[in-house]
Amino acid sequence: MSPRTCPCGSSNPYRDCCGRFHRGEAAPATAEQLMRSRFSAFAAGDEAYLRHTWHPSARPPSAGLDRRVRWVRLEILETTGGSVVHTEGTVRFRAHYQDRGRPGELEENSRFVRFEGRWVYAGATQQQRLP
Repeated sequence: MSPRTCPCGSSNPYRDCCGRFHRGEAAPATAEQLMRSRFSAFAAGDEAYLRHTWHPSARPPSAGLDRRVRWVRLEILETTGGSVVHTEGTVRFRAHYQDRGRPGELEENSRFVRFEGRWVYAGATQQQRLP
């Protein structure tokens, strides 16, 4: 991950984009912002942020980071709800990665809810890995 450009695909500097969420200086205002910041956390290997943004009822013991996988690009395909006025929403995305040099894609429809006033990841409604 380049420290200059945020991995979430916004083309903004990381420090001003998802970096501020990772540092705890701000909280994502929408489900899509949370999705983008979680992708960036996977790219940066930030397990603490991933666990903090997982709903407690769905949080696994580990974020499942694999150091052999490099997350390289995120595409947001569709969103429903998840705005500043909603309490839940979904984000369908395609995440591109390299696994030991081999390209792959993960497509998921993620569910997000507000928990204690902030957006959290509540799990996948649909997930598919593509070679």
